Amino acid sequence: MDTQIWSDLAKFIAIGFCAGFGALGPGIGIGLIGWGAMNALGRNPEARGPIMTNMILAIAFAEAVAIYALVVAILLIFVA
Repeated sequence: MDTQIWSDLAKFIAIGFCAGFGALGPGIGIGLIGWGAMNALGRNPEARGPIMTNMILAIAFAEAVAIYALVVAILLIFVA
C-alpha cells in the first residue's frame, strides 16, 4: 500500500480523537455544573441570582476548552 494513504489515515484518526476527547471533557463538565446548580437551587431557591451567574461563567470557561480543541483539530487538518 501507499504510505501516503496510511499517513493521511493516521492524521484523520488523530484529528477525530482530538475533536472527540476535546468535546467529551467539557460536555461532562457542563453537565456536572448544571447538576450542581440545580441541587443548589433546590436547597436554597433564594440564592438564584448568584448561583445562575456563577453557573453561566463556569459553563463559558468549560465551553472555551471545547472551542480550543476544535481549533486544534481544524489546524491539524490544514497544517499537518
